[in-house]
Amino acid sequence: MLMLDEFSIAVDPVTTMRIEDVLKELRSEVTIILVTNLVQQARRLADRTAFFLGGRCVEVGVTEDLFTGEVRDQRTRDYVEGRFG
Repeated sequence: MLMLDEFSIAVDPVTTMRIEDVLKELRSEVTIILVTNLVQQARRLADRTAFFLGGRCVEVGVTEDLFTGEVRDQRTRDYVEGRFG
């Protein structure tokens, strides 16, 4: 298992993309838990995504489904579409 918390927060874009490429290769061999506020990064890397608000899980599902409209909680849709308030 590999756990990463905001791995790209202080990393330049080129290095971030390199790390993402390595993670894409590793995900077939190990379970990766990735914490990120960057929804597009989650979309590129995650098979399943959980959205948390105020420390509570408000939505969990197949990543691509959550990004294509299959959400139960309007706050998830707002976040995915860039409306954070």
